[in-house]
Order: sequence, then C-alpha cells, then structure tokens
Amino acid sequence: MRLAFLGTPEAAVVVLDALVDAGHDVAVVVTRPDRRRGRGPELTPSPVARAARARGLTVVHRVADIEPFEVARGVVVAYGAMIPASVLARTPMLNVHFSLLPRWRGAAPVERAILAGDALTGVSIMTLEATLDTGPVHLARRVALRGQTVSELTDELAHVGARALLEVLASPELLASPTAQVGPATYAEKISGEVLHLTPSMPGELLERTVRLERAYFLVDGRRLAVRRAHLVALPDAAASTVVRLGSEIVAVGERAALALDEVRPEGSRSMTGLAWWAGARWNEAPRWS
Repeated sequence: MRLAFLGTPEAAVVVLDALVDAGHDVAVVVTRPDRRRGRGPELTPSPVARAARARGLTVVHRVADIEPFEVARGVVVAYGAMIPASVLARTPMLNVHFSLLPRWRGAAPVERAILAGDALTGVSIMTLEATLDTGPVHLARRVALRGQTVSELTDELAHVGARALLEVLASPELLASPTAQVGPATYAEKISGEVLHLTPSMPGELLERTVRLERAYFLVDGRRLAVRRAHLVALPDAAASTVVRLGSEIVAVGERAALALDEVRPEGSRSMTGLAWWAGARWNEAPRWS
C-alpha cells in the first residue's frame, strides 16, 4: 500500500521499519523539525528522520506536504502534534496509540499507565480523527505491566503495535470495520517536573513507579540528584528525609518507604552508581533530601 508515515521518536522507527520491510510503499515521511540538543549550535534530526533518510525515503516537516504524493493512507505513530481536519478529509490515517483506548488518551499514555499501577496496557490501531484519540478502533492488543521501565515498555508496545498495524493493513475486513471506543475515557497529560520530583512523604509504590519513568529526581541539600535506577528496601532505623549508607547500598529514607539508589546523576555530572556518588560527595553526616 502507498503510505505516508508521520512520527518522531525512536518508538516510531520500529513501526516505520516494519512497514518498509513488509513491502509497503512509504512515499513520504513527516517528522518534527531538527532541534538543538544541549548547548551547541548543531541541529539534530529526530530518530524517524535519521531512519527514513538511511532508507532513502523522502522526509518533510509539514503535514500539508503529504498531498502531492497521492498516498492511499497515512500512518501516525507519536508524531507530536495534532493533524488538521482538512488533511484528514483528504488522507485517511491510522494511528498506532500506546494504550487500550479509551483509557489514556493523550500525550503520555505509557508513563501514565506506569504511574497509575495499571496491570494491563496495550496498543490500539485506530482511525485518526481531528479530536484527541477519539477514533474507532480497528484492532487492540494487550500487554502486561511487569515492572518495566518506561523505555522498556515503550519498546515492547512499539513492536506489538507494528505487528498489529501490519495485520490491519493486510485485512480489508479490519480496515473497513473499526468499532467505536467503549467505556470511560481517561487522559494522559504530559509528565511535569512536579510529577517526577521524589519526596520523603511518598508511599513506596509511587516512589518505585516514578523511578521507572527514568527522569525522577530529588534534592540533596538543595542540589538536584537524578535517580536513574533504584529499588525499594525495608525502612531502616534512620531519620526520615536523610540519605544514609547501609552496607553496600546508599538509601534515601522516607517517611513510609526507603529507596536504595542503584544509579544516579548528580547535577552537572555523569551517571554513576549510588556508591560512587556517595564516595565522591564525602558527606560528613547524613545529608537531607527533599
């Protein structure tokens, strides 16, 4: 099938590769413009732009540029912007959405499923509408949450979604007969810095889930410490809101739970083990975290 592909992050590359490998004619790829990353002046292309150019595919940055390519359909995977109704009127589009709709419509369905402690999530292949993730669903596939980090779960969903999309494109019946979403809708708002901020008052399950988002942090004596990996341990006999060394582990003691810091990144530094951070900081007494 002659297709347009719209996507931006690494997870979308999985689906793009699957379409091309399955023999679909991806006539044009739409992705977000190149961005500056870090402090340098260089512009960095999106993962989808890099992958598409490596395969010799045409890359554009405006959705309106699809029209001259006369595609049968568009495929959208984490593009990062709403598609105008005027474009959808000319080009029907399928969206590979990383949740079991109508649960977690919106920008951060994977993160919100982890934070909520959902036992199941999945992928929905839906017809895209101009409103937010409201379209009828052609096919859904379930995926169990088993303690995956956000990157692990996103990668799993991308592969499940790629297979489901190919199944829909290969089936005239599935393409022609999507079903309306059923049940209460929930919305996956973008994850703010406030959500990612670990605090001593949090219950253990929320500390653990937030760390699995891979962008969690807390403040140690006023300085930001990113927590890349950590695991819950028994609450020790130590003052709440302190960070202590217990044997071979560095533990952030909370009011109701404690986190052993496996991998951290101090402000302005590289990632390191909790022990390496502790040794380099040379605390004279247990520092406080907040």
